[in-house]
Amino acid sequence: MGLLFKNEGHVVFKPAKDVDLTPASSELYLRANVKAPRMAGFLVKVFAWFLESWIFGTLLLFILKRDNLIHKLVTNAELEEPPVYVPLHPFDDKEEEDVKQVGSDLSPPELVQQAIECLPVSLEKTLNGSNFSFRHWTISDYSRAYTSGEITPRTVAEHLIAAIHESSTPPLQMSFFINYKADDILKQATESTLRYEQGVPISALDGVPIAIKDEIDCLPYPTTGGTKWLHNLRPCTDDACCVKCLRLCGAVLVGKTNMHELGAGTSGINPHYGATRNPYSRSKISGGSSSGSAAVVASGLCPVALGVDGGGSVRMPAALCGVVGLKPTFGRVPHSGVLPLNWTVGMVGILAGTVEDAFIVYAAISCQLPPRLLSASPKVNFPLLNSTKTISSIKLAKYGEWFNDCSDDIRECCSNALERLQKQYGWKTVEVTIPEIEMMRLAHYVTIGSECSTSLSSFLEKLYVVDHPDFLPTILF
Repeated sequence: MGLLFKNEGHVVFKPAKDVDLTPASSELYLRANVKAPRMAGFLVKVFAWFLESWIFGTLLLFILKRDNLIHKLVTNAELEEPPVYVPLHPFDDKEEEDVKQVGSDLSPPELVQQAIECLPVSLEKTLNGSNFSFRHWTISDYSRAYTSGEITPRTVAEHLIAAIHESSTPPLQMSFFINYKADDILKQATESTLRYEQGVPISALDGVPIAIKDEIDCLPYPTTGGTKWLHNLRPCTDDACCVKCLRLCGAVLVGKTNMHELGAGTSGINPHYGATRNPYSRSKISGGSSSGSAAVVASGLCPVALGVDGGGSVRMPAALCGVVGLKPTFGRVPHSGVLPLNWTVGMVGILAGTVEDAFIVYAAISCQLPPRLLSASPKVNFPLLNSTKTISSIKLAKYGEWFNDCSDDIRECCSNALERLQKQYGWKTVEVTIPEIEMMRLAHYVTIGSECSTSLSSFLEKLYVVDHPDFLPTILF
């Protein structure tokens, strides 16, 4: 997209190729002006009743649309280039430096091994004699401890179950999990222990505890999506593809983590399963919507957890909980078995204590198990993190208008981070203009809201038919 201007009452977006993206660009920066009164409980019911009524609803919609920027800047917009309905773009097959090209036909354990071989040798050092009060134990830590016989997956599982129980009950009540089953965790861990005793672990992930967001199918648990009703209308009958990949690697799947209801929020406050508390401060939120997944990693219960990110639902809780959050590119991780709430913007993502652990799990779940969803996947390049070369050619794009549109403490923190990257690694910051940031945000709301409404409409109709057979309301998000 590009420069916008008025033409007979319409907003027209020029093609990107016609837009000046330099710092001297005349593009207008439109600041967000969000007016969102809080409604809950009975007030929401009254508002919904008015909105769905034939007379009052028409009037109310007219008032809401009159000053609504979505209506002004998105609904009535004219696009001078064809819109992209699915985020698939022509693949530019450029040669990259310091990468290992990996075959797309490898199995999850083979992909994990390929990733392990890309890690720095320093990660292989033993931790014997180290006395840590707390640290994020990594996948490599677990694998070394299991292989050496220092501890077994069964013993780890027993301690983990006790820790989950403690975190779920007073006085903590952290609300990390929606569901977990001790007997299932112990069964998986026992099988992993036997493999290590026989000297045949499946991969570096064998016996490693990994939690799954309750938006992803993982037997024997129902997939609630953070609700109290969805799993009754959409039963979980099989593992999601990403979960199958982890099982094939021998990982111990420890349960379903808490989330913002239907992923439709960023706080992680769930009215049914409790507000997921931040491990660094119980009085703070953990972010959302993948709140539980970020919190279990930050607390040290699991080195890695899976989440789903449609508009920051992995990256925001990762930031608030001080862990690594990765949202892969569209199509890189198979989406089958995941609630189709946002099928063009929602991707399975990874929460981890370190970049290396996120890389290992990404390698495992990026396997395209049959049936393949894409006819021709781009080749996969794994970064050689064991390279001794310092990456000094990185350029960071900075749009000053947007960068400075925040509170002073946030601006100072981000500026200090850029300065440290420049001093330590020689990374450069380049000033640019990013047009229509506010319009992109509004367009994203339209996309994610309409997809969520569409995906849930059939289930909600069934729900209302059961509760009110003579009443089918309009479903609005």
